[in-house]
Amino acid sequence: MNEKEIMAKPKDFKRHLDLFFPTPIYWCDLKDATNLNENLIKNIEEWKEKDKGVKNTNQGGWHSTTDMHLKKEYEPLVSELNKFQQQVGMEEGYVHPTFLSNMWANINYPGCSNRTHIHPNCQWSGVYYVKTPADCGDLIIEDPRPGYSMTAPQQLSPYKLPPRLLRHVAYLPIAGRLIMFPSFLNHYVDINKSKETRISISFNFIQMASYRTGKVKK
Repeated sequence: MNEKEIMAKPKDFKRHLDLFFPTPIYWCDLKDATNLNENLIKNIEEWKEKDKGVKNTNQGGWHSTTDMHLKKEYEPLVSELNKFQQQVGMEEGYVHPTFLSNMWANINYPGCSNRTHIHPNCQWSGVYYVKTPADCGDLIIEDPRPGYSMTAPQQLSPYKLPPRLLRHVAYLPIAGRLIMFPSFLNHYVDINKSKETRISISFNFIQMASYRTGKVKK
């Protein structure tokens, strides 16, 4: 069989398509985010002056400790995260609630980024954008199917492909936007090419079958 025969238009037939195993990514824009972000910027910058932070996936910049959700000044954001995660859990058919297990602030100075990583030991992870100057670094989320890379075909430009065929997606950081995705997804943050700082907040949610009133049965 030659190439022309292979590429020949097939005869008409009834075609079916099943799209199983989708990877959901949820997002929303918080209402009244301007006032919320003004307070977050103030509190995060004050926190940074008192704490040297930790080294994790951040390539430069400042990464806070992961107990941010326990601090009173961040309760308004924690409330919004919990409400949105509750909606996500309902959409995903969860039979037990999830809870916010940790949360931290990220400050990416010009030239800083975050390397590729996942968030182990949880179900849902995400980011909330606080300060996002132009060209400060997109969030890149990669196709989680390792087997697909072994026989990746040549395809049309990503701009011409439907979303289900993309190998990675780039989310533009927008202040006030909240994004949640499964924690097993590889993701990274591009280099901040602006001349200003980029501020975001990351977090994890976990479901525990024994979780009922905020206490874990032992």
